[in-house]
Amino acid sequence: MHPFRTHTCGALRKSDSGTEVRLSGWVHRKRDHGGVIFVDLRDHYGLTQIVVNPEADFFDAASKVRRDGECEYSDR
Repeated sequence: MHPFRTHTCGALRKSDSGTEVRLSGWVHRKRDHGGVIFVDLRDHYGLTQIVVNPEADFFDAASKVRRDGECEYSDR
């Protein structure tokens, strides 16, 4: 796998819950719904939606991402 990802977008499943995940790709779409930000991240393989709550350390950074901007996301 690529050093910037453990999974491809669209490959995550319920069985991956609790494991470390690292995704990289481009911002396809970003939506702000009353403080919660939804980022659709895409790569050559598919789309993954990232939900960013206001308590997240990277909330400010997520609010500044732009369409087609490069993005790397890691979480557990």
